Amino acid sequence: MPFNEFFQRLFGFKKAAHRCISLHRSQKFLAAYQDWLAAQVYLNWTGPFFKAYHYQKCSISATPCRVQLVEEPNLQGAILFYDASIGAQNFAFLFELLKERTQQLGYKLHSSDTRLVQHERYTEQVEHHVLNPPPADVPGTTVCNQLYGSIHLDFVSVNKHPGYIRFVANTYTNAFFSKPLPFMQLLEDVLQPQQEQR
Repeated sequence: MPFNEFFQRLFGFKKAAHRCISLHRSQKFLAAYQDWLAAQVYLNWTGPFFKAYHYQKCSISATPCRVQLVEEPNLQGAILFYDASIGAQNFAFLFELLKERTQQLGYKLHSSDTRLVQHERYTEQVEHHVLNPPPADVPGTTVCNQLYGSIHLDFVSVNKHPGYIRFVANTYTNAFFSKPLPFMQLLEDVLQPQQEQR
């Protein structure tokens, strides 16, 4: 028996099986999403998640929506946690809304994929979008305009139950790139809490 296999059996370590496939939405999903947009159902969560982000920044936790801040060097963002009161389909549509509104800011969808990881006791699914700012210099300079940086969106589910959406901006800090715009502004742009019911 190979040495590695011996230790895997001895300590119960098993390498998780995983596969990565392209992320494609069905026509049924897209039609239901368009109805959801038209009915402005998203207003039930965009404002509350935006408020929860601000409360978390001030260390106030008494909000109906749970948010965790991502604050690392060159990486700013928010993790929006699922709650049963939201509903699985609404949460999936919220993930789609974040991608769409980031694209409305001029970002280009670089890639979309789904990673399935089969652990020993559960299956993890991660839907992932990468969005990049359009390649352009800051007007009047030769510095690349990174806007908010490269945007990464993940929708993580375990055993087909929604877990959370991670929405982060990955920025560059060298002389070839502009200073990134604040993540807070990005979050405001995509969640648009000032929208009113039509």
